[in-house]
Amino acid sequence: MNIYKQEFKMHFKSMVIWSLSIACLIFVYLAIYPSFAKDAELLNRVLSSFPKEFLIAFGMTDVDLSNIVGFYGLVFLFVQICLSIQAANYGFSLVSIEETELTADFLLAKPVRRTQILTSKLLAAITCLTITNIVVWISSFVFLNTYSGGKAIETKPIILLLLSIVIFQAFFFSVGMLISLLVKRIRSVTPYSMALAFGMYVLNAFGGMIGKETLEIISPFKHFEPNYIIKHSGYNFPMAWISVSAILISVVGSYVLYSKRNIRSAV
Repeated sequence: MNIYKQEFKMHFKSMVIWSLSIACLIFVYLAIYPSFAKDAELLNRVLSSFPKEFLIAFGMTDVDLSNIVGFYGLVFLFVQICLSIQAANYGFSLVSIEETELTADFLLAKPVRRTQILTSKLLAAITCLTITNIVVWISSFVFLNTYSGGKAIETKPIILLLLSIVIFQAFFFSVGMLISLLVKRIRSVTPYSMALAFGMYVLNAFGGMIGKETLEIISPFKHFEPNYIIKHSGYNFPMAWISVSAILISVVGSYVLYSKRNIRSAV
């Protein structure tokens, strides 16, 4: 439990910054919706004249800006990018931070099994990600109702979008954790987390743009595409199961690798 508290304290400041930043992002984008709503039909016609490849690259296919739910789908893509970077940061730093600072041998000298250490660290990171998730839920509904212009909001697609955050975060967190254990040493987690997050985004954007479905199907941005969820009021389950499978493989693999890992000593 002491390991859990220490890990939570380490992530607390970062969690607060990420949560407030994402809430501000949602506020800023939805605050400009009333201005868009006045000319939404004209804007939809303008978008329809854009090349299909351009719309695919920026997640703007089948976007209906005439209602706030469709507009929120566009905003949610940017929320996903922020969430992916945060989750990947926590995943890459979960084990590597002690090895980088050469304090891992001190931790492992305690009468605690490695599986207990990793579980405590994992639960602390999940707690922080869950708090961020809750902030996204609250800020989304507050600002959607604030800037909807008094119109009724279709809540089902919004709830489905927000529920997808759990699997989405878990994918980047678990894959980041696994990669950190496959790499001999990580000096800084930022390049790795940015590469994973934007790499997956690029695979989704440009894989669809050039027609290479084998590229985009490995990206959670494709598995939980906001426009698809809003349009169909449901998930693309065959795609979603790819994320779930990747999470399970990454978590199991991480426990196996961590239990056998040769930890560098400070001496």
